[in-house]
Amino acid sequence: MDLLNTLVDKGLRRELPTREEALAVLATPDDELLDVVAAAGKVRRQWFGRRVKLNYLVNLKSGLCPEDCSYCSQRLGSKAEILKYTWLKPEEASKAAAAGVAGGAKRVCLVASGRGPTDRDVDRVSQTIEAIKEQNEGVEVCACLGLLSEGQADRLRSAGADAYNHNLNTSEGTYEEITTTHTYADRVDTVQQAQAAGLSACSGLIAGMGESDEDLVDVVFSLRELDPDSVPVNFLIPFEGTPLAKEWNLTPQRCLRILAMVRFVCPDVEVRLAGGREVHLRSMQPLALNLVNSIFLGDYLTSEGQAGQADLDMIADAGFEVEGAGTTTLPRHRADAAAGCGAHASGGCASDAEGCAPHAGGGCRPCGEGTEAEAVPAAEAPGTPGARTDLVAVRRRGAGTDLAPNA
Repeated sequence: MDLLNTLVDKGLRRELPTREEALAVLATPDDELLDVVAAAGKVRRQWFGRRVKLNYLVNLKSGLCPEDCSYCSQRLGSKAEILKYTWLKPEEASKAAAAGVAGGAKRVCLVASGRGPTDRDVDRVSQTIEAIKEQNEGVEVCACLGLLSEGQADRLRSAGADAYNHNLNTSEGTYEEITTTHTYADRVDTVQQAQAAGLSACSGLIAGMGESDEDLVDVVFSLRELDPDSVPVNFLIPFEGTPLAKEWNLTPQRCLRILAMVRFVCPDVEVRLAGGREVHLRSMQPLALNLVNSIFLGDYLTSEGQAGQADLDMIADAGFEVEGAGTTTLPRHRADAAAGCGAHASGGCASDAEGCAPHAGGGCRPCGEGTEAEAVPAAEAPGTPGARTDLVAVRRRGAGTDLAPNA
C-alpha cells in the first residue's frame, strides 16, 4: 500500500504524518490489518529494536476521589466495589515496588487518587521515592499524583523522581463530555510543569469511550505537539457503577489499528500498552508487541492483570526481550535532548497508570489515573458484541491488602 510505505518512510525520518494519513490507518479494513502491523513494526524496530520495557504500578491511595472522570472506578459517586484505603506508608510502598522490580520491572509508577497532591502529600511521596531508590538500585520512579501546584514538580525531582505521568485522555473538543471538575488545559499545564522541572513527561490517552476517529487523531496529534517521552495507550474497561459502564466499543482489530496510528504519529517515543489490554486485545496481545515497546507488568490500580509470569512468557514467545536496567529506553537523540534540558535520560513513564498508566490501568486522571481505565465485573451488555466482562476482576491482592502482589 502506498499509504503504508509513506508512513514507514515518515516514521523512519521522525516526520509527522498528515491527519488524513492517520485517519486512513484507523479506517483500514481487517483484511489489511497485518500489513498495517508489519509497517508500524518497522518503525518500532528502527527506534527500539525488539526490547520491551516493563513498568510496575503501586497504588499509593485508592478510591474516594473528588473528581468526576466518567471512566474511572475511583471517581466521585462510583459504586464500583474496589479497594479503598488511604496512603501507604513508605515502607509498605517500597515493599510493593520491590516485588515488581524482582519480576523484571525497570520502572515503578507511584499513583494516588485525588485531584492533586497537597504539600504534605508531596513530602510523603518524596519519602516513598527515597525508600524505593535506596532499596532498589537503578530503578526508575514515575509519580502520578494528579494536578500539580507550583513548585511541586521541582520537589519531586529533588526527591529522586525520574518522571511524571498525567494523561490527556481524550481530545480537547470532547473533554467536557468526560470530565467537568477540571479542564483539558489543566492537564496540559501539569505535563508542562513536569517538563519544566526536568522530569521525563509521560502522557497518553484512553480509547473506547465512544470517541470518533477524529477525536483519537486529535488527542494523538496534541500529544505529539506536547512531546512527552512516553505515551501510554489505555483501552477503556467499562466499570459497572460508572457513566461509561455500557461502552463496549473495542475489538482486538481496532485496538491494533489505534496502536499503529500512535506509533506512526509518535515514532521515536516510548509507546506503552496500558490498561485494558487483557480485556480488549485478548489473544492478540503478542501481536501488539510489534507496535509498542513498553507494557505494565502484573496488576493495575484497581483491576487485576494477567499473571506476571504470563507477561514474561508472552514477550519471550513473541521473539522480544525484556529491556535491562542498564539500557537507555529512548533513542539516543531523544535521550541526549532530555539530558540536555535536565531530564533523566532514561526516558519513559504506569497504570501505567501509569503509566503510568493510567491509568494503565485506572484512577481518575488527575486522580492518579495515569495508567489504567479498568473495570469491576460489569453487568451483561445486551447487544454489545465482544463484551468480555468475564475477563475483568477487581484487584484484591498487592498494595492495600495482606496478599502477595502479582508481579
